[in-house]
Amino acid sequence: MEKVLTLIAPRGALSPEHQAKVAGALRDAGAELGAAAPLAAAEAADIPFAGLPLDVADRAARGALEGSPVDAIAQDVAGRRKRLLIADMDSTMVTSETLDELAGEAGLKDEISAITRRAMNGELDFEGALRERVGMLKGLALEALERTWASTALMPGAEELVATMRAHGARCALVSGGFTFFTGRVAERLGFHEHYSNTLLHECGRLTGEVGEPILGRNAKLVTLKRLAAEEGIDLAASLAVGDGANDLDMLGAAGLGVAFKAKPVVAAAARARVDHADLRALLFAQGYRVEAFRRAG
Repeated sequence: MEKVLTLIAPRGALSPEHQAKVAGALRDAGAELGAAAPLAAAEAADIPFAGLPLDVADRAARGALEGSPVDAIAQDVAGRRKRLLIADMDSTMVTSETLDELAGEAGLKDEISAITRRAMNGELDFEGALRERVGMLKGLALEALERTWASTALMPGAEELVATMRAHGARCALVSGGFTFFTGRVAERLGFHEHYSNTLLHECGRLTGEVGEPILGRNAKLVTLKRLAAEEGIDLAASLAVGDGANDLDMLGAAGLGVAFKAKPVVAAAARARVDHADLRALLFAQGYRVEAFRRAG
């Protein structure tokens, strides 16, 4: 079978009934099916198939799973394992929007979070919205960044994703519209090879309300993906990109596997591959890794 549909759910939530419903939907749509293969008990399984376009398989599976906490990603079997990982940080590798949490230190979380939501859903220009939000933080003491970092949590599955892909020879880069103060710490904690983001300017221990130029925005993420793929000597088809906001859309569309992870509505609607329910381990299952092959940082 030249194609495979991977079913992924929160741990313990994938049932034989889910698999049977999807298999029936694929068969009804005209697919020829191979034998299902478990990747993790009650969490992930592959259904090999042929004779059906990937987008049709995705729609058939999602229709069968409607109302169930199960994600479905259809792919070609050839080139399924990726050699480059490009990951967003906020609400992707960490559970929060670090700028919004930093704003909480200034008593401005609600105001700044509202701007963030609109920017991440593509309703505002990213660069302009970033300058506006940072400008509102002028005068904030740098100690607030340390407190924000202390309360920042990693996204479940992030450690396994990076460590497993590194162990199998993939280059891993964190590319964020956030700030170097946080991306450097997240990259070190998770084992990314490198990180790219924006710089918060400060003087005399306080934020100036300005961002270093040029701002790393939507196009810069795409440019970074293409540059790293060229440096590795690989086609974009061998890359995996993951993110949740509108500034991730170009890199998600260009990557061999671009995954909208618990994404904003505009991103979820545009991306073919989505993870709405499972954690970041889903990106390993989508590449065909069995749970026994997973690694952890350190």
